[in-house]
Amino acid sequence: MSFEKMIKNAFEESENNCRFGDKIEEVYEIQSYIKNAKKIYVPNKNGIKVKVLNKVLKEYGLNEAHILEINTNFADTSRIPALSKAYIALDQCDCDLIISRGRLGVPGSGSLLVFIDNKGRILTAGSSPSHALTSKPLEEAVYMEAVEALEKIGFKKI
Repeated sequence: MSFEKMIKNAFEESENNCRFGDKIEEVYEIQSYIKNAKKIYVPNKNGIKVKVLNKVLKEYGLNEAHILEINTNFADTSRIPALSKAYIALDQCDCDLIISRGRLGVPGSGSLLVFIDNKGRILTAGSSPSHALTSKPLEEAVYMEAVEALEKIGFKKI
């Protein structure tokens, strides 16, 4: 089954009141989409997040991400800044996959790292508590969020 067909089937099941949760085939389709992504971008002003993300992607046998140097500061005024940053990036490049990290919601809510496809659909995500509570370095938080995002859809380190 193709990725697009899987999404269409799930929509039709929901529409017909016969959807009873995720299926393993759907998880495999998401994995396949991420594995086959060639043009992976991370919206960022510096390369710190990209460097950490590439370390994680390599550990899971996935393709390398590239920095998309754009200013995403105004995304912090939105309801879900991490997702807004992803959508800004999606509008600025031709890609297969965007990995974006930012604030989860209101200030103090913690961080969210999202993987979205080339149509803006969320594939997976990882989150962290507020830095004010954990004092984790950025690199450690990004690493843990990326690992969480990949492992929640069945990826294993190679």
